[in-house]
Amino acid sequence: MDFEKHTAAIQEPSLQARVSRLVKKKTQVKGVAGPDFCCIGAQKAGTGWLYEQLRSHPDFWMPPLKELHYFDRLWRSQRKAGRAQVARKEARDDRDIHFLDAMESLYAHSEIDLKGYTQLFSSKGTLLSGDITPGYSILQDEIIERIVGWFPDLKVIFLARDPVERAWSHLSMWVRHKTIAPFDLTDVDAVTRNLLRPEVLVRSHPSKIVARWRRYVSPELFRVYFFDDLKRKPIELRYSILEFLGADPEKASGELAADHNSKARLEKLPLADKVRSHIARFFEQELKACAAELGGPAMEWPARYGF
Repeated sequence: MDFEKHTAAIQEPSLQARVSRLVKKKTQVKGVAGPDFCCIGAQKAGTGWLYEQLRSHPDFWMPPLKELHYFDRLWRSQRKAGRAQVARKEARDDRDIHFLDAMESLYAHSEIDLKGYTQLFSSKGTLLSGDITPGYSILQDEIIERIVGWFPDLKVIFLARDPVERAWSHLSMWVRHKTIAPFDLTDVDAVTRNLLRPEVLVRSHPSKIVARWRRYVSPELFRVYFFDDLKRKPIELRYSILEFLGADPEKASGELAADHNSKARLEKLPLADKVRSHIARFFEQELKACAAELGGPAMEWPARYGF
């Protein structure tokens, strides 16, 4: 499928901008204003798990909302306002209340205010903090460049998942939330129509997402992790992410086990073998691109479907 029809045109950053970023110091220091890291997704690839692990870890102060949606503007919707109200009721302390007050004030403005966004994280003190918003995976290039230019030391994490599994999990969530109407799970035409929804399609091409962000974030500040490892070796994955972020991976995240999954009991759509094969063919080129672009567990993805 033509991914580019549903995303903004990708442009190379100017040589001056690239050189400017290369000469900047790239070390992370606790206590620096603003977020220390940003997790840009992918949606349905373990970002909820990551938020829970970090929010319960003593080296972090995490916002009371998992997804801030500041740069993709979804924070302007009533749904996000509703989530903020829920977060206020569940605030753990005065720092959470301070964050939500500042967020409400900042989000009332239509233009992106990077200075104001920086101040949202003042509650962290000397702890680490960040923004986990999967919607940032599909930000336009000019916004990515603005973020990286303002936060030159920002560490960026992307959690990648097999496009076949990710897309089906996405559709399962939408049916569960009544975002879309239930459809015939055995009808490949109905499945295709839902896969072609722009919100599903643009999030199901991790090779392109990673390639775009890598144009702006220097290699030592960008990491790709895999949902496969969350399923197979969560202890090692948690350790690696915490180490990259500058936290102590030996410290526990409260009482949470490394494989804690608060969504394990959620209802998921059954996936028949015939439909699974159809979705795999739909994403065949992307599966192969992921193997080449992402490496790691993604190298196994094409073989899962006989490619």
